[in-house]
Amino acid sequence: MNTPNVPRRRVACAALAFLAATASWAASHREAPFIATVPKVDATDFYLFRSYEGVAANGTGGRSDYVTLIANYQPLQAPYGGPNYFALDPNALYEIHIDNNGDANEDLSFQFRFNNTLANTALAIGGKQIAIPLIQSGAVSAPADPNLNLSESYSVSVVRGDRRKGNVQSVTKASGASRFEKPVDYIGTKTLGDAAAYASYAAKHVHEVRIPGCPAGKDMGKVFVGQRQEGFAVNLGTIFDLVNAPLEVITNPANINAAAANSIQNANVTSIAMEVHKDCLATGTDPVIGGWTTASLRQGRLIDPTPPAGHQTAEKPGGAWVQVSRLGQPLVNEVVIGLKDKDRFNSARPKDDTQFLDYVTHPSLPPLLGQVLAGSAAALAPTNLPRTDLATVFLTGIPGVNKPATVTPSEMLRLNTSIAPLPFASQNRLAIVGSLKMNGSDFAGFPNGRRPKDDVVDIALVAMLGGLCVANGDNDALKLNTVPGTTITSACRPSSVPAGATSLDVHDAVDQAVVTFLPGFPYLNTPLPGAR
Repeated sequence: MNTPNVPRRRVACAALAFLAATASWAASHREAPFIATVPKVDATDFYLFRSYEGVAANGTGGRSDYVTLIANYQPLQAPYGGPNYFALDPNALYEIHIDNNGDANEDLSFQFRFNNTLANTALAIGGKQIAIPLIQSGAVSAPADPNLNLSESYSVSVVRGDRRKGNVQSVTKASGASRFEKPVDYIGTKTLGDAAAYASYAAKHVHEVRIPGCPAGKDMGKVFVGQRQEGFAVNLGTIFDLVNAPLEVITNPANINAAAANSIQNANVTSIAMEVHKDCLATGTDPVIGGWTTASLRQGRLIDPTPPAGHQTAEKPGGAWVQVSRLGQPLVNEVVIGLKDKDRFNSARPKDDTQFLDYVTHPSLPPLLGQVLAGSAAALAPTNLPRTDLATVFLTGIPGVNKPATVTPSEMLRLNTSIAPLPFASQNRLAIVGSLKMNGSDFAGFPNGRRPKDDVVDIALVAMLGGLCVANGDNDALKLNTVPGTTITSACRPSSVPAGATSLDVHDAVDQAVVTFLPGFPYLNTPLPGAR
């Protein structure tokens, strides 16, 4: 791959206050009216990257031949959220989709279905057996521990072709078993021990799996489903209160992470994670794949006014699966799609994304923020309309980086599986944007897929405010004046960016690089306990 020849630019110590204030984004937490009512199927973040566990500086060794896919659900989990905590919904279908030929249709789908089994633990009270009110009756240290009153498990299927009509096969353990155990949420230290003990307990739920239909010798992978610490960094409360942060916080580089005092780092999420050989995902001669996650519910639901004894028996679902949640690239539904179409976007498939094209080519966020924060709609909004730079990043992939050989414009994460991973310590939190600013060589991160360390808020800020047009120059160095596969053109050049070179330096005063992650699969950190 040839990286663009972009002049070195100094990394500014701080951005203008009104530019930093544009970080009114959280990856995809409660982003649409309907999904806020069903948090168990609310996708919060989606990661897609070449695995960097044990990788050498040259990008080889370790797990470098594998791709990690992580779909997070159930946003903003308070660790103390008992007594039921955050089991996934057995009446839902959770999926991760892969498009490996650029046509905006899924070619592979990994489907997860959950089963929550009630042990109906009872105690003898006055000669009677009385069911206990908790999901545990004592300390827990092993999968299917007898002290668990409620045990979670799941199945995984791989579907080749259309997600509802394609060929379905079971993903199995190396032993051939098709049922996988999920660790109970981190209730607290008395039930599950300290952080090291819970990490050891959770590690017992990382399953080696066999994926049918993959090339011979490349059909083994890993799967894990369980609670993790929130890995996305944003000062959510302050941001949505009209960016209610002191001026010195967002203008003084020494305080870059000071605004995170009330961030979502104190919350947990539930991760659905897989590690799959790259040659199982990318087929043929094109190494670029697209990925996204969805959740679906049954079309009909009856509520029993007198539910029988058991677990989650009041709801009687039926009918076809209906997609209610969708997530590929971060931030799209929250800050690109208009409020009236957010539920529609969550129900749509990538192949139908032309209906949302105007939101990308003529985004409302830059002028809105300019009007509110700088007194003028024109103060921040790039003038190259239609925004070919945003359409390229969000809908087709960047030429020479992660654009498929042939592509149908559609929203999803796109990953070039031929670009070697970097060890965590060598990763630039700004990934491609950081490389453009500093003549770097980290093209293995967002928007080429997404790694946990990638500061997607800052990177998206740069894109939204026209930073890529500054980098594109007057000679179209990044090929951003046209959108591949369309006739859409614009003059994406420095003169079209009101913020000028500052657009390459904006930040949201929260540093993603300081978040703690694991060195290997499933990468996201051990969750916070409900009681310490």
